[in-house]
Amino acid sequence: MDDAGRVVRVTGDPESPTSRGYICPKGMAAPEQLYHPDRILHPMRRTGPRGSGQWKAISWDEALDEMAEVFDRIRRESGPEFVALVQGTGRPYAEFNARFIHAFGSPNFPAPGHNCFLPRNIAAAITVGWFPQPDIYGFGGKMPECILVVGVNTPDAGAADGYCGSMMRRAMRSARYVIVVDPRRISSAKSAEYHLQLRPGTDGALALAMLHVIIGERLYDSDFVSRFCNGFEELAAHVAPFSPEWAEPITQVPASKIRNAARAFATSRPACVLWGNGIDMSVNAFQTGRAYLLLMAITGNLDVPGGMVRFVPPDEIRPKSQMIDPNISGKQYLSAEQKAKIIGAGRFPFTPCCHQPTFWEACITGKPYRPRALWLVGTNPIVTETRGDRTELALRGHLEYTVASDFFFTPTAELVDLVLPAAHWLEQDDVVNFHTLWCAMVRRKVAQVGEGRDDRAVIFDLAHRLGLNHAFPWRDWDSYLSWILEPSGMSFEQFAEKGLIWGKMQYRKYEQQGFPTPSGRIELVSSVMQKAGQPGLPVYVEPPISPVSQPELAKDYPLILITGCKLLPYFHSAGRQIPSLRKLHPRPMVDLHPSTALRLGLAENDPALVKTPDGEARFFVHLDDRLTENVVHAEHGWWFPERKETGHGWRESNANLLYGLEFFDPQSGAEPIRGVLCRVDGAQ
Repeated sequence: MDDAGRVVRVTGDPESPTSRGYICPKGMAAPEQLYHPDRILHPMRRTGPRGSGQWKAISWDEALDEMAEVFDRIRRESGPEFVALVQGTGRPYAEFNARFIHAFGSPNFPAPGHNCFLPRNIAAAITVGWFPQPDIYGFGGKMPECILVVGVNTPDAGAADGYCGSMMRRAMRSARYVIVVDPRRISSAKSAEYHLQLRPGTDGALALAMLHVIIGERLYDSDFVSRFCNGFEELAAHVAPFSPEWAEPITQVPASKIRNAARAFATSRPACVLWGNGIDMSVNAFQTGRAYLLLMAITGNLDVPGGMVRFVPPDEIRPKSQMIDPNISGKQYLSAEQKAKIIGAGRFPFTPCCHQPTFWEACITGKPYRPRALWLVGTNPIVTETRGDRTELALRGHLEYTVASDFFFTPTAELVDLVLPAAHWLEQDDVVNFHTLWCAMVRRKVAQVGEGRDDRAVIFDLAHRLGLNHAFPWRDWDSYLSWILEPSGMSFEQFAEKGLIWGKMQYRKYEQQGFPTPSGRIELVSSVMQKAGQPGLPVYVEPPISPVSQPELAKDYPLILITGCKLLPYFHSAGRQIPSLRKLHPRPMVDLHPSTALRLGLAENDPALVKTPDGEARFFVHLDDRLTENVVHAEHGWWFPERKETGHGWRESNANLLYGLEFFDPQSGAEPIRGVLCRVDGAQ
């Protein structure tokens, strides 16, 4: 802080158990975001046509009274389901968004979970009963001997799912084997013993082949399987045909490499799987997640030191994560009749919330009904969702009333009726334990710029105006924090002095508790899926727009496109207006193998158009020999805040316009955004 009380620098804490002092560029740039001249500082009501840029500052009471009046009127006139709350990624507000909208009576809570976390989370719930996480901290005196990395790139992205990239690199350095499953030669692959550089979208086939090897060569943990697993004989028979030789032409990974990697994973115990939302982005997402869960299970790596564990939260505080207490989501406030009104209900049997692509189509078509109002919290779906042109159409002309909570006027926020200024994390008091379940850390408010308010405090005020006191019995945010800390006997100020509370980690909890599944055991064959008429064992499904499934189309679109990979300076569409971050990565890039670029007559930094049957987007060429010659990576989340026109050029380099809305994972509704046919042409 300077003499005027302004934040001037943010550094890492070397005593932090989660980072050991590491801080990514986004964290270091926090003061730039906090004091950015374009930041929204007051509630703003639209005074001209949508997208006209005409706004008037109003008070918080005016804004919240208006929201309460409109939401309540629509609830009385049409029903609560005609109001929706749209959420972005899992930031702190996630602990209350679903609770609020469900307590209001609406089941419509669209979020990007169908492509991020939910397929694996729900697969874990029906297979194991909880979500396994890699134990890389050494609480039980052991670090992983083998780390299988699939669908995530935490070291290069800085952090993911509560894990710091530096801590993951530390775990990899101590491991005997690192196995990386990725179409790109990410930094973790450079020193890995095995890099399985597979064809995008074929992760499920690879996992089945690894199961084939481990079971066929009797490398599984027979004692654990016999004591705690159901359906092993059926699984063994099921994977018998899926040899590495079967998988090689599908995945493009040599059979010998698959076999050796499977042996390393099964014989180096404990082993863990660092898995991420790359798994969740295919029409085979749910089944692929199930296959990797079975790998963890049959090797006996569940809830053991250095394996895949169920972290124990501190018992001195109340939980804030749905991974600990599912009631936090507020589902108990919905009746069966209300749940049946979820937009997309029944379409995808293992999607517990409103399916986001289906929701935006309902806003346009009115099928099964057209929502009238929505609140967008921490999200920029015009840029970040598939077919942002459909989202834009819905916001411009098919919704009666829209509100956005954000820091800046994004392409999405520009089209709403009311904008609420969100508080930066430097403007919040909080007990932080939403992602890092095994400990709770303090966050202290050190600044206040304008009238930015914590989204959760806003929810409290609005909930009380709408009479939702049964779901929000706390007077305000401060009283809620006191309630969270109540079991500890500490005030928030005392907790802030302490700074950190640890859980008392225990392992092999299943020996006393079993597994919270219908059978009380790990369900290798899922009874839940069978009851729903779905395959009880994992199957592989070929990507729908691939060289294999559509060979004729591949003649015109000979390359394979992947998107959604994280960029260190940015968080999806956020950060493009922050000078230090933009300097690190100033332009939208498409990565091509040098041989592919040479064949196409393209060189470094040349403008190029990436084209698919569904659209095109403009990028600049980056030569990247980490890719195989037939794979292209186009960056996502691009818009240009420096452009002053409405929309800020969001269509120009939007990778999400390269996909259609035809294909989804039949279980979870996930979209195939890694593994679609494309071509790359030069551009002016």
